[in-house]
Amino acid sequence: MTTSLWIAAVLLIIVGVAGTVLPALPGIPLIFGGVLLAAWIDDFQRIGTWTLVVLAVLAVFGVAVDYVAAALSAQRVGASRQGVIGAAIGEFLAHRNALRAGKVGAATWFGLLVGTAVKIAVAFTMIGVFLAALVF
Repeated sequence: MTTSLWIAAVLLIIVGVAGTVLPALPGIPLIFGGVLLAAWIDDFQRIGTWTLVVLAVLAVFGVAVDYVAAALSAQRVGASRQGVIGAAIGEFLAHRNALRAGKVGAATWFGLLVGTAVKIAVAFTMIGVFLAALVF
């Protein structure tokens, strides 16, 4: 039974890493779920409360970056509230200006790219903290 749980924890982490670049999967929460499962399997002996708190803070930061990066990029080019929510489509609906909607779309894409890079860094940091807790 324990082996099956460890396999599930590792699979959650692997799928979570894939989810940092695939938009359909919640990558960071899956990684945290895998780490939490691994901590539970080990009765929180090697992965203690403080490690989980650090990983939870990293997870919240990683999820927040996903949403904030695109919105901030869109705002920097003067997007309306609808544009920030829906990027280029929302901006076109708000102002009926294809050039402005294109700028907002490009800025949002750049924000998503930066957000993805930060999410990848957070994901590997979480895995590093997890592995360090297991080894040391």
